[in-house]
Amino acid sequence: MSATPTIGVLALQGDTAEHLRVLEGLGVPARPVLRPEELDEVDGLVLPGGESTTMSKLAVRYELMEPMRKRIHEGLPAYGTCAGMILLADHILDGAADQETVGGIDMTVRRNAFGRQTESFESPIEIEGVDGGPLDAVFIRAPWVESVGADVDVIGQVTRGERAGRIVAVRQGALLATSFHPELTGDARIHRLFVDMVKGNA
Repeated sequence: MSATPTIGVLALQGDTAEHLRVLEGLGVPARPVLRPEELDEVDGLVLPGGESTTMSKLAVRYELMEPMRKRIHEGLPAYGTCAGMILLADHILDGAADQETVGGIDMTVRRNAFGRQTESFESPIEIEGVDGGPLDAVFIRAPWVESVGADVDVIGQVTRGERAGRIVAVRQGALLATSFHPELTGDARIHRLFVDMVKGNA
């Protein structure tokens, strides 16, 4: 890998353009990934927010599901936001009966746990490994993490209100996932963390 890795953003559906913009703002080469051969050309992969059942079906249709599973199993760093968190979960609750995941993180995620679109909210979230104070986290039809395995580090939880204690950010080795959408806030710190993970510096 070069000193500046190339990071792909899954381009099946969702916030692809927003993640590409953040990464490019950090000076990181970034490209959309829609075909298996494009997956082979990246050093890390972002799985964006969107609609998780649709993304899962499209990943199968575009013959990306198995290649993503293989690359992630082999150690490809990946970062999932919202629907991307669901895709990286080994187990999901309240998903469609035939909904598949890429997997990789030993966690159980509850889909749409924070409620409908009209119940979207923002909350300051402290993220372990991210300096500079809490992130202003945007939650849109967001999942939360019900439980994690022994190898998963919980790096962020809601600290206020009735949702306090809910797990919204985790890391397992080279895999990172958040319930919220940092690509929508102009705060690039968690993307910078992921870039450092891809480089092997975090």
